[in-house]
Amino acid sequence: MASNIGGWRAWAGRPWAKPAVFAAGLLPLAWLIWAAASDGLGANPAEALIRSTGDWTLRALCLVLLLTPLRVSLKWPLLARFRRMLGLFVFFYALVHMLSYAWLDMGLELAEIVLDIIKRPFILVGFLALCVLTALAATSFNRAVRWMGAARWQTLHRSVYGVAGLAVLHFFWMRAGKNDFAEVAVYAAILSALLAWRVWHWWGKRPRT
Repeated sequence: MASNIGGWRAWAGRPWAKPAVFAAGLLPLAWLIWAAASDGLGANPAEALIRSTGDWTLRALCLVLLLTPLRVSLKWPLLARFRRMLGLFVFFYALVHMLSYAWLDMGLELAEIVLDIIKRPFILVGFLALCVLTALAATSFNRAVRWMGAARWQTLHRSVYGVAGLAVLHFFWMRAGKNDFAEVAVYAAILSALLAWRVWHWWGKRPRT
């Protein structure tokens, strides 16, 4: 039985595993492009595209934060191979979300975009989350770890939980106008559970006196 489980887990180390995960990460974008081209985004395609890219950003964020609990709990170290790629997908979909808003909602008018970010708190926190994600993406490579030092690099990349908080707040304020918080509660519960696991795991590893 144990050998069967080990064999099933071994797929993560196969040469085709990373290309397969990369292709899977692009499927939501491919679907959105196809839906936009075939008038499948409903009566307001611009709003649907902006909302959908935001949803996929949150889903990718949940997935990348789930990776470490799965790796540790299931003793599946090969999952670490996908952490950087999935983190970059979070940044990618957040960037597409921001560009969709800037283009479809604001017509790429830079001055209007800046004023809108300042004026509307939910857009401001979303923009702040994107800024942090940009810093994480820019320092996600091995050379950045060597340049910054492991301790400072780890401190910076722990700010992904701050990104999660900003993302949920962005979603909450966006849905507040319609008084619709069901999906917000789901994402908040998932991300809170993942943060709680991280705290519990850190506490369990503390040296005992």
